[in-house]
Amino acid sequence: MQINKHIYFFSYDHTESELCKLESKYIFGKEENNKLLFSDLKVEPSNSAFIKKRLDVISFSKDYSNLISEIKKENIHINGFKVEYLVVDGDPTEYGDRLGKLKDVGYSIEGDPDYYNPKVTYAICYYEGIWFFGSLIKNNYEWKKHKKKPCSYSNSINIKVAKALVNIAIKDNKNSILLDACCGVGTIMLEACFAGYKIEGCEINWKICRDARENLSYFNYSTNVYRSDIKDINESYDAAIIDLPYNLYSCASDEDILHIVRYTAMLTDRLVIVSTSDITNLIHNVGLNLLDYCVVSKSGKRNFTRKIWVCEK
Repeated sequence: MQINKHIYFFSYDHTESELCKLESKYIFGKEENNKLLFSDLKVEPSNSAFIKKRLDVISFSKDYSNLISEIKKENIHINGFKVEYLVVDGDPTEYGDRLGKLKDVGYSIEGDPDYYNPKVTYAICYYEGIWFFGSLIKNNYEWKKHKKKPCSYSNSINIKVAKALVNIAIKDNKNSILLDACCGVGTIMLEACFAGYKIEGCEINWKICRDARENLSYFNYSTNVYRSDIKDINESYDAAIIDLPYNLYSCASDEDILHIVRYTAMLTDRLVIVSTSDITNLIHNVGLNLLDYCVVSKSGKRNFTRKIWVCEK
């Protein structure tokens, strides 16, 4: 029986569903299903806002007793471990039985457990007739520290969306060099730097450019933020992200938006564009092919939505 090496567990609300599926499509080559995804690809959960946990499968079996035997055969010796039971949709196991199974697994591992500060966490789960056992890696949520950046604006894109945009832009090339073409205070750049990806930013407003540099420096990230019109950038990139300006503080005319997209498209063959309005015609007029599209709404504000367009030449 062929089983993928890793099981990913997702967490998101209904406003983020489309974005999560689009992100998982570009990370794994397939969409998550019912907040679960099996893959041979090993991805760091903390690089996504939606991946809650990753189970690295060690043993599996259709028969529970056989699973316990397989765990014992692994001859695991470790102090400071913990075992968790992951409840997956469709698992009929009652709470009391789950506790009993946790004891079974714990007694199959040689060493002293530590329930509060474990060095290693193991887990079991039951899905579609198969029992799985493996080591559990959790999202550490350290990226949430970026919420406390020194410079911020109310219209800044939120961290979850920013992380997803980076993953969609990177696609399957972790060595990509990205451009944030309208970087603002650097929200997207912070998430790319956190994940260890190469990114540069461009911002025409000198004050906002200064704030982006301050934010990056505050978290000890080192990269270039150009205070420039996008047409004056002479580098080339594997992909670009454009969070198009809007509202009172960063208003832009149709001509401005066309200018930004057109000149960014001269620097790369792949763009991920965020807009609050329909830019389908603009995308085609610039000579880009629309690959994917999704909508994400702001929690508590049903009338405010961001549209995300994935394009290539």
